[in-house]
Amino acid sequence: MADIQDLRKNLDSHDMYRMIADMPNNLEDGVKIGQDVDLKHLEMETFQSIVIAGMGGSAIAGDLIKSYLWDVTEVPIIVCRHYKLPAFVNKKTLVICSSYSGDTEETLSAYDDAMIRGAKVIAITTGGKLAAISQKDGAPIARLKKGLPPRAALGYSFASLATILGRLGICEPPNQEISNVEAAMRRWAKRYDPDAIDNPALKLAQEIHGRISIIYSGCERLDAVAVRFKGQISENAECLAFVNVFPEMNHNELVGWNQLYGLENNLLVILLKDREDHKRIKARMDIVTDYLRDKRVKIIVLENENGSKLERMFYYIQYLDFASYYLALLNGLDPFPVKAIDYLKQRLLAIN
Repeated sequence: MADIQDLRKNLDSHDMYRMIADMPNNLEDGVKIGQDVDLKHLEMETFQSIVIAGMGGSAIAGDLIKSYLWDVTEVPIIVCRHYKLPAFVNKKTLVICSSYSGDTEETLSAYDDAMIRGAKVIAITTGGKLAAISQKDGAPIARLKKGLPPRAALGYSFASLATILGRLGICEPPNQEISNVEAAMRRWAKRYDPDAIDNPALKLAQEIHGRISIIYSGCERLDAVAVRFKGQISENAECLAFVNVFPEMNHNELVGWNQLYGLENNLLVILLKDREDHKRIKARMDIVTDYLRDKRVKIIVLENENGSKLERMFYYIQYLDFASYYLALLNGLDPFPVKAIDYLKQRLLAIN
């Protein structure tokens, strides 16, 4: 196998490695972006619900916020990946439309739907049509840094979103906790350097290489992290991956492991654990681990670092982002392009 530094030099045309490594800086800048948004017309509002409308890399920040605030806020938060908003959206709903490019058609449609229903709207974007119509309508805009693929802009979108919600009283101001995450990620990043002697992200990529990943986690804190990893494997490394959560997978998917049609060696289960998983979920994870190993399915059990809830979430995000990056290199691929998505968008334009 080629040296990993040679693969990086020959394949990584846009320095995706640096984009992943820059996430702590992006979190710091994202807080500032969230602080600079003009919210004076919203700070006295009382919201009965929050909808974060977005797709792909622009929606995952909403998933992470939902997991982060799951046991904190009393205001329901949902992530809407659709052209239409749910029926409950009304004048007491805050709709946050997140589109990095500003031209995501599903998110633009959701924006129109929100305005028709009289919801309060905030845009998170670099520009495009979303910024133009938000500016025209007088809706607040969090303007992100341009020039990144949406999946590499997570630090900006998450921190700006969290800061906005803190300013609106939906949660405690997250500034200090995000600052702690930044510091921790800068320490952890040294482990994932291509020249690191014992690089856990590279080792995980080598385990995944040639297999289809099935990612499991608990349903409280790491569900969005697992979805993020699936998306990164798909976009960066151009591999299929699948995801489910405990305890739900125990009530249906577990039975499906009985008929593998000789594919055992082509599958890899990656189990993401958190020290605050519910005690019954911990028991279920241990039982399922034994069950799958008895079926000769390879399973890797990962456990995160100590620290705050947010630190533990971003420990996994950084680790798994780098793993997907190294998997792309092992596959002989540039981790930047998403040609299949570009093809789909071109076909849709022809239909329009």
